[in-house]
Amino acid sequence: MSVTRVPLQPVGKGTLTKLWIGVALSIAVAGGVAYATMPQVVSVTAIKAGDGDSPTATDTVLVNYKGMLDNGEVFDEGQQRPIPLEVTVPGFSEGVQKMKKGGKYKLFIPSNKGYGAEAKIGPDGKEAIPANSDLTFEVELLDFISNEQFQAMQAQQQQMMQQQMQGQGGAPSGVPGAAPQGAPGQ
Repeated sequence: MSVTRVPLQPVGKGTLTKLWIGVALSIAVAGGVAYATMPQVVSVTAIKAGDGDSPTATDTVLVNYKGMLDNGEVFDEGQQRPIPLEVTVPGFSEGVQKMKKGGKYKLFIPSNKGYGAEAKIGPDGKEAIPANSDLTFEVELLDFISNEQFQAMQAQQQQMMQQQMQGQGGAPSGVPGAAPQGAPGQ
């Protein structure tokens, strides 16, 4: 058996350092690409932990909340507001499902789980939420019920309002159950 020997050339001054710098840069670039392509996640931090149950995606929650942009500007807030989780942005629904009844939480929603590339216009006609905005909410989860229960309560409330208006002469005669102008649903 014969062995062929290849003589190794001496490594030039500074070559080893350049090799390590190249390896470090490759690792940094790979890490940056991995981070950039990683899906951004919704995070929920307890301000005051609740001890009740958690709602599901098909529930309507009763909340006190304040929604803010990254710069701290408040774009929306509400007190004792019922919100069906099926009609909210995905990040809000996902985050509230991680909360427990009776607690107060800070909810971070990345733009891809909020409004994404779509800007939202406020009631004043001005841009309320710029495109690609991350959102932060302070949410106090007061209570929740199933959407079916919520819809039944709304129907019952609407029926009661119609009966009150009819009792006050608000409905046109000959049209039983007709809602007066300005009633919900019109």
